Amino acid sequence: MSRTPIPLTRPVGGEQEVEQVARVIASGQWTGGEAVEAFEQRVAEAVGVRHAVATTSCTTALHLVLEALGVGPGDEVVVSDFTFPATANAVLHCGAKPVLCDVDPASGAMDPQGLEEAITERTRAVIVVHPFGIPADMPAINRVAAERGVAVIEDAACALGSEIDGRACGAMGVAGCFSFHPRKIISTGEGGMITTDDPHLASRARALRSHGMIPAKPLPRFPTGGYNYRLSAIAAAVGLAQMDRLEWILSRRRALAQIYGELLEPLEWVRPLAPTVQGALANYQSYVVVLDEGIDRDGLIKAMAEAGVETTIGTYAVHAQDYMGSMGYRPGELANSWFLSNHTLTLPLFPQMAEDQLHEVVQRLARAV
Repeated sequence: MSRTPIPLTRPVGGEQEVEQVARVIASGQWTGGEAVEAFEQRVAEAVGVRHAVATTSCTTALHLVLEALGVGPGDEVVVSDFTFPATANAVLHCGAKPVLCDVDPASGAMDPQGLEEAITERTRAVIVVHPFGIPADMPAINRVAAERGVAVIEDAACALGSEIDGRACGAMGVAGCFSFHPRKIISTGEGGMITTDDPHLASRARALRSHGMIPAKPLPRFPTGGYNYRLSAIAAAVGLAQMDRLEWILSRRRALAQIYGELLEPLEWVRPLAPTVQGALANYQSYVVVLDEGIDRDGLIKAMAEAGVETTIGTYAVHAQDYMGSMGYRPGELANSWFLSNHTLTLPLFPQMAEDQLHEVVQRLARAV
């Protein structure tokens, strides 16, 4: 077995990305144009929707969708609490209030009953997170939202390739929002994408991402203000090459995750987060486990680093962050999210990993505990 350090993750890349970027650089069109349009089309086809709008990040994608839906001051948006704070921050960017919802302790995804209790007459939308590529209970969440007349937005930052009964994450709400950060399934360095079947929402998002501009002759029109949230053609070129690798990336992650599950099964003090919805298929963007309450998670991260294995937390309980105190939240009041934020550990997982590295991670984990 290798004793070299094992990183948490590593993007996949090579000559295909170099060739695509070189082609864009030689074209002289470094923003917009064919590369961006082709990347949008590839992602739309992969998700199974009619429209995709490339953006600078998943955060800006979420912001554009909220703006396109008309969310603003005085409105509320229900947000899954166990997530990176960016999900809630997108709501704040619109001047609206994020209302945080607790999660299922087995999957880390939004609890549909909690959603029902969180919706008020001021609720305009709900942002559902598919944590680490684990599909949320979209059938139940969509039922609750439909009964209350609330739009469902999928924070699918981690969920490219995840699905429920063959329907892709990012295609089960009014819009999905993806991330192409280096820790995600595919990467453009930084970048994001909106996916939707709603032509009006797509058109509105396209205008807003480019200062509110609508193409027209002899000059573009600016009927409203907007933002500079455009993805560069160079980043899109990387994304095109990455999409060629998507099926291999997904198959490798799922195969490695299965091995992890077999290796961890004898350890009674740890369990993987996993889908709880029938027909759900995760992409294993990250392999996140829940530790028993008596284990010092933060101390374990340090011990693993000393043993040459990079690990990190699962993610955050947003309600426990300092800035949420001004909105009346106190750490611990959303119990499941709070527990998971303090007791989850992300283990190394990336397509280039060898099987013996998985054995080594689990061995070092058991020794460290």
